[in-house]
Amino acid sequence: MSRIIYRHENVTRCIVGTVGLPGERQFFLQVISDQERTCIAIEKSQAAALSERLRVMMRELRRSQLASLDELNIVSERDDTALEFPITEDFRAGVIGIIWEQETQRILVEAQGIGDESLTELLDDDEALLIEDAPDLLSFKLRIHQARAFCDRTDAVVAAGRQPCPFCGLPIDPSAHLCPRANGYRR
Repeated sequence: MSRIIYRHENVTRCIVGTVGLPGERQFFLQVISDQERTCIAIEKSQAAALSERLRVMMRELRRSQLASLDELNIVSERDDTALEFPITEDFRAGVIGIIWEQETQRILVEAQGIGDESLTELLDDDEALLIEDAPDLLSFKLRIHQARAFCDRTDAVVAAGRQPCPFCGLPIDPSAHLCPRANGYRR
């Protein structure tokens, strides 16, 4: 099977959302543009890391004056609506990369599907042609205010999970919590 590349140039919506109860949630990254809608499965840790790295990039863009002030000063509005249905997983995210495109003043995000364990870097188009079953790729561009809104929502979604135990810091399950600091007694 050949590699499928999902490209979104003019993104109208980009969010991380979940399906399921805390402790059993599945995370999805959903990107919608004029052309299509793509939904990929993503790990909670990947969502948190992507948000963190985007925030670092945006701070650096402001500090280094690489982005125009017009782009930097657009007010962002967090999208708190649910994922659009039906939620169909196009693929499961493996490697995720972000790049600042100076000429377009956009942040390029690429998420490559899980493939061979030896693939620890994003493949460019020429490299993908050399691999028989190259993993699928989601590629989309965000404006800075879209990235800021994405980070705000992602941080809220990640934090909305199970509450941490005040003693050990591990997540508390709805049924019970065997706290290692209480020698295995339920808290």
